[in-house]
Amino acid sequence: MAAYFTSSSAMLSEGIHSLVDSGNGILLLYGLRQSQKPADRRHPFGRSKEQYFWGLIVAVLIFAIGGGMSFYEGIKHIEHPEPLTDPLWNYVVLGVAILFEGWAFWLAARALTQSSGPGSGFWQQLRTSKDPAVFASVLENLAALLGLVLALLGVYFGHAFANPYLDGAASVAIGLLLMLVAVFLVSRTRSLLVGTGVDDATLDQVLEIVGRQPAVETSRPPLTMYLGPADVVLALDVDFHDHLSAGEVEVAVRELQHAIRAVFPEFKRIFIEAKSLTEKSHDAASSTPQISPQI
Repeated sequence: MAAYFTSSSAMLSEGIHSLVDSGNGILLLYGLRQSQKPADRRHPFGRSKEQYFWGLIVAVLIFAIGGGMSFYEGIKHIEHPEPLTDPLWNYVVLGVAILFEGWAFWLAARALTQSSGPGSGFWQQLRTSKDPAVFASVLENLAALLGLVLALLGVYFGHAFANPYLDGAASVAIGLLLMLVAVFLVSRTRSLLVGTGVDDATLDQVLEIVGRQPAVETSRPPLTMYLGPADVVLALDVDFHDHLSAGEVEVAVRELQHAIRAVFPEFKRIFIEAKSLTEKSHDAASSTPQISPQI
């Protein structure tokens, strides 16, 4: 309404952005709900990747609707500028919006820090977070806060210098900002959709846990893949000592699974290919897959 009464292109861009944000929040919540459905015959690994799919849809909407329409509106306003009217309502609406968006950004950033844990900076947490509901929310609120500041500057300087082109330029800047955020989100969700593994530090810790098991002789580098923010598949290829019987190998497999999950509960599914080096007994788990139950 403020954009309509004051003929401000920047205000209209922020109105579009707010509508897109509201719809995106609903999509992220829907993806979160879908991801919590239990595994079935059609989806034996569950549906955790629903979050990544809907996170990608959110990124596309931010780029196409939020960024594209804001950019178009700014260009149109520059080509056909309209005289700006009393900016009072613009300042009131933008001031209230900045307060609310600032609070929302603080809450989202706190959730990001809690999910990532201490020891890393804000931008590092954004790059490494595997939860689209968190990092998308942080970026959307940050973009909204910066967009509001750009709109405020566009309105203020447009009136101060009686130059409506500055208001259109602010709308273009908001559109470019949203496109930049969308490109980052697409990059993050794409890598998660195609199959991203855990970081090197986690892999080293897993190998250390495996090496501490008395029944283990050697092991190959583990294979991992994120199915969801707290749902990771782990595949291990382990050689057990050749003097172990099939029953002892089975016990050793269970102990190894428990030891890994005690440190990394996000490994919901652990697949261990257990090999015994004995030549006397071929049934002592040579190339026998051991599959952990789903938690």
